[in-house]
Amino acid sequence: MLLCGIIKSTYAQNNGQSKAQANAQKFATTLFLIDNYYVDTANTEKVVEEAIIAALKELDPHSAYLSKKDVEKANEPLVGSFEGIGVTFQLIRDTITVIGPTPGGPSERVGIQAGDQFIKIDGKDAFGKKVDNEYVQKHLRGKKGTKVTVSVKRGHDPELMDFEIVRDKIPLNSINAAFMMDKQVGYIKLDRFAQDSDKEFKAAMEKLQNQGMKSLILDLRSNAGGYLNTAIQMVDEFLKGDQLIVYTEGLHSKRQEWRSVDAGIYTEGKLVVLIDEGSASASEILSGAIQDHDRGVLIGRRSFGKGLVQRPFNLPDGAVIRLTTARYHTPTGRCIQRPYEAGAEDYYKEMTKRLEHGEYFHADSIHFPDSLKYKTDAGRIVYGGGGIMPDLFMPVDTSFNSKLYTNLVRKGVFNKYTVDYANEHREALKATYPSFEQYNRSFTVTDIMMEAVKKAAANEKVEWNEEEYQRSAKYIKLQIKALIARNVWEMQQYYEVTLKEDPVVAKALKVLGNDKEYRKLLR
Repeated sequence: MLLCGIIKSTYAQNNGQSKAQANAQKFATTLFLIDNYYVDTANTEKVVEEAIIAALKELDPHSAYLSKKDVEKANEPLVGSFEGIGVTFQLIRDTITVIGPTPGGPSERVGIQAGDQFIKIDGKDAFGKKVDNEYVQKHLRGKKGTKVTVSVKRGHDPELMDFEIVRDKIPLNSINAAFMMDKQVGYIKLDRFAQDSDKEFKAAMEKLQNQGMKSLILDLRSNAGGYLNTAIQMVDEFLKGDQLIVYTEGLHSKRQEWRSVDAGIYTEGKLVVLIDEGSASASEILSGAIQDHDRGVLIGRRSFGKGLVQRPFNLPDGAVIRLTTARYHTPTGRCIQRPYEAGAEDYYKEMTKRLEHGEYFHADSIHFPDSLKYKTDAGRIVYGGGGIMPDLFMPVDTSFNSKLYTNLVRKGVFNKYTVDYANEHREALKATYPSFEQYNRSFTVTDIMMEAVKKAAANEKVEWNEEEYQRSAKYIKLQIKALIARNVWEMQQYYEVTLKEDPVVAKALKVLGNDKEYRKLLR
């Protein structure tokens, strides 16, 4: 009788209440019943969490639940900093190997060098199967001002070197590279739209303009997005005053517009933006605005198609719901978001479907309905329906692809070999090539080096197929040269090596070098 009375009373109270209140009451009643009548002890906290996750999955692919412990970790790449010792590392043979200390960071200040191996942390062994990324974060990250002692193996020295490192705030840079490709063309690789990306971008632009930059290649390939405001601030640098950048709109969110404030720092020079299927969200906001205002040429492949706006809502226990509240629209009115009505599973198979349909190789395999046709400021036809289609299509480069190349990457052979090589020859390399420019111009991967790579491959049980090697040799050697450069110098030098053989960048340089072709693409 008590159970029936509770249910009857509960549903009687729903009369006259809103549907939302009724549903909330229904869920609360369910929890009450589980707590008081379930046959065994129930973890209601887990039940609630799983119910929230399941509910959000029914809405769209990007609404999400983050537990309290996951919130800080999820925000870190966008906030742009963390507290720790400041090293880029890789786990090579179950050992923490330093790729490079953060410039100006606590590790560099005490003398940690690229190639150093952390054998002990606070006097305890720090190698073996127990060591993974979570282990490294747990033992090396920590509050600013706290200390950690690391025992380091350097080169062939049998004695370990002890360093006491005082943890500090470590910046996470979102620009991986910014350099001049020739006397007039600058290149910037943006990894994500983080909190301080616009400041990094302005600094990079100032550096390149001081070096004589007249044209810019902005590489947003595989940039999954980030903060809306950061994207807006960056677009603002390319536009004149009072031009629409993006607007959002939703059932419960009135239309909100963002416009360029003043003339930006780069409103006249030639601009090429590189995008691909990994370019999403903020990357699509920027590229969509550039395209709609005919400000620059987009080269690459159709972008991901994420145009849903998530707003964070804090829950009482510190968890967060990121709920989709609106859609992004480009200045012409195009909705960036691709359809998701078939469900999340189908939605996330989109990239596989694009491959199967041939979209990665042929632009004419992509069909847009006339109902989604829009016109840019100059009257060019562009299409909505999900993602941003570039002005100039570039297929996936498969010229280097082989099973051998894939396995060498997958098994970490390149990384392991180049870390060892850099450690062994660091001083000799710097003596032979006093500057990276000399290295980039003159260094070649020798046959002796390739024999060592073969041995490294055998150690990782990668079968060496000579026919596949001949097909991929150029790119295998390019990766080795680039990774050695990264290990001896910095990440930017990796890009300076690899971009020499990048067909998309080559096309961008060709377009920028031909004023007639550049203008034609924008008319």
